[in-house]
Amino acid sequence: MNKEKWVWMPHPGHFCGCWNCNFRMNTYVGKYIVSTVGEYLPDGRDGKRHTLGLGKTDYYETMVFRARKSNNKCCPYEMSSGEVDTERYGTPEEARKGHLKMCEKWSNRKKEESKYVWKPSKITH
Repeated sequence: MNKEKWVWMPHPGHFCGCWNCNFRMNTYVGKYIVSTVGEYLPDGRDGKRHTLGLGKTDYYETMVFRARKSNNKCCPYEMSSGEVDTERYGTPEEARKGHLKMCEKWSNRKKEESKYVWKPSKITH
C-alpha cells in the first residue's frame, strides 16, 4: 500500500492503559493497524514513567494487528486479531522511527501474505 493511502487515526489502537500514555500513534496500512503507545503515566502527573514491557527501558511499544472496516467515522478501521508483530523502544525518537518502520513493513505485506497463511495438511488413515 502506498504511503499516500495510509490512514492516520487520532485514537490509540491498543493497550488498556492507553489514555494514560502521552505518546500515541495509530495507522492503518493495508490490511493492518500499526499502533504505538508510550510515556505511560498511570499514577497521573507525578512524572514517573512506567515501562510497557519486561525490559527496564521499554517505555514505548508498537504492536501490529489485522484490521477490518469499522462503523466509526473518526477511526474507519479497527483491530480484528491479536498482535502479529511487536517491538519496544526506550525513547520517543526510537518509537516514532519504529512506528514508521512497522508501517512500511506491514503495508508491503500483501505480496508475502500467502507465505504465512496456515494450510492444514492432509490426514491419511
